[in-house]
Amino acid sequence: MLLEQAKKTTNLSVPIIFGELAQMTLHLIDSAMVGSVGYKQLAASALVFNIVNIPLVLGIGMTVAVSQMVSLARGKSDDKLVSHYFFNGFCLCAALAIIISLALLFGKNLLFHLHQDPQVVEYAVPFMTLLSWSVIPSLLFMALKQFTDGLELTRIAMILSIAALPVNAFINWLLIFGNWGMPRLELVGAGWGTLITRCLIFLILGALVLKHPAFKKYVELRSEQWSLQAGTIKQLLYIGVPSALQMGMEVAAFSVSAIIIGMIDAVSLAAHQIAISCASFTFMVATGFAHGSSIRTSNALGRNDWRMISAVGKSALVTGLLWGGFCASSFVLFRYQLAKAFTDEESVIALASTLLLLAAFFQISDSVQAIGAGLLRGIKDVKYPTLMISIAYWIVGLPSGYIIAFHFEFGAAGMWLGFITGLSFSAFFLSVRFLKMTREYQSDV
Repeated sequence: MLLEQAKKTTNLSVPIIFGELAQMTLHLIDSAMVGSVGYKQLAASALVFNIVNIPLVLGIGMTVAVSQMVSLARGKSDDKLVSHYFFNGFCLCAALAIIISLALLFGKNLLFHLHQDPQVVEYAVPFMTLLSWSVIPSLLFMALKQFTDGLELTRIAMILSIAALPVNAFINWLLIFGNWGMPRLELVGAGWGTLITRCLIFLILGALVLKHPAFKKYVELRSEQWSLQAGTIKQLLYIGVPSALQMGMEVAAFSVSAIIIGMIDAVSLAAHQIAISCASFTFMVATGFAHGSSIRTSNALGRNDWRMISAVGKSALVTGLLWGGFCASSFVLFRYQLAKAFTDEESVIALASTLLLLAAFFQISDSVQAIGAGLLRGIKDVKYPTLMISIAYWIVGLPSGYIIAFHFEFGAAGMWLGFITGLSFSAFFLSVRFLKMTREYQSDV
């Protein structure tokens, strides 16, 4: 039964994973094209992305509540409730998107107070304006995506995310470099490319939701179900706020760790960037699988089928261990080749290959903790994982990493040992929590 459930969860998760990887590739394309213009423009784009990313990730965390509640309602075979959760969830995400966008727009003068190169800041300000506006279509697209994901129609958003890659690259080619008679806007051109692409995929997905036969029955219920209800918003916030905090704390912890490692020297920071880029890429697979398993457990919860929840969860945790093990083996075997793909600097390659060796251990605990958090979110247990993840990153991981890095003089490797310690802590406790809850509820049933 576990093998069968693992296969079903994988089939659901694969389109989500490809969608996540497409979003990451979009950023890599932007960086590569801007980098060919000049390193200061590339530095400006990195500065803006790091600032915008934290509130954007918080917003994405809130959109997760849409898929969870839609999947729960679908498990109850209640089309009216599905339609109701979709409308309220979309409105909640729209309001949050506007708040985040405006906060970033009014806060862009912060760039002048970060002690950055003046020319970098000059490039960054107009780019941040465009990226701030693009938060709105980005989060609206994610809200619609979570709706389709919650119905287990995950291929639709994946296809759009992949189709966005050549569209974004083409708009960048026109506006960054001024081809076909278009103005040469350089970094600002990349900002317009991001904004236009995000608007396009949101509008296309919105049109599909409104017009496609797969969603017809939910849209037809709009006259009686599309009304804002305080109780429904409260339910969405109950799932969304902890999910947003979990994602936000993780992004913030890695941002702080990069700043700490940068205090050592430039070689350490460059090596860390290589290792974390590789780890982030493989983590997208674990994240997609966590989301898929979360949707399936939420659907089973709607039917109060704890036997199915247990089977889905156990198969997901085993799959996470296997994926983490595969990634760990790949990092150990190809650590030098991976490092050389990023740089020719021997000192950076030597340190990056050491960090990739540590990242191998990191892969296993990171995969399991992501899936554990997703499974608990699927059964509406969100407070405990939020607490455990905050302890793992901010009380165990970062402080222990700092002590090992500076007190014991392990340098950048010390911070990675801190990551491993913190993530192992959260992977253990989240897995135990899920297994204990499913065992208890099965006994009650």
